[in-house]
Amino acid sequence: MGDQPRIRIVSTDEIETLSQKAAASARRRANLNLHPTLEDPVQRFFNALQPGSYVRPHRHLNPEKWEFFLCLSGRMVVLCFDEAGVVTERIELDAEGGNRGVEVPIGAWHTVAALEPNTVVFELKQGPYAAASDKDFAAWAPNEGEVGAERFERWYHTAQVGERPPGCD
Repeated sequence: MGDQPRIRIVSTDEIETLSQKAAASARRRANLNLHPTLEDPVQRFFNALQPGSYVRPHRHLNPEKWEFFLCLSGRMVVLCFDEAGVVTERIELDAEGGNRGVEVPIGAWHTVAALEPNTVVFELKQGPYAAASDKDFAAWAPNEGEVGAERFERWYHTAQVGERPPGCD
């Protein structure tokens, strides 16, 4: 009789600890991966985000991937853009009701931002994960830590369809 695979249980305490790690992190976010390796064909993880966490707009092309977000606590916004950085969709996800999840299609420019402290989402996307090619970043958006990144992140909170990011006019 061989070893039985272990069921992975994720407790409320783990999620709360993840939110605390995100609050203490310079990036204002933290992941809890469920997939055993970055080579796993299905990437599944919890992502705790705090307001102020800047996620540079990006798309997944190499290889082509969709991405799914399910809001478990707090509130967040998912923004989609065209090639020039114009907002084409604004979807708010709320753990208390309304929209709870969204699937971003292959090749769509997108970003996310926490609208409330201790926002936690479950993310699901195809693997494997390779840091060098996972994301194609938008040229019209600053890198993390660059001048303008904080301004972009603040703008995400109120951005509406048809608008362009600050400084992209």
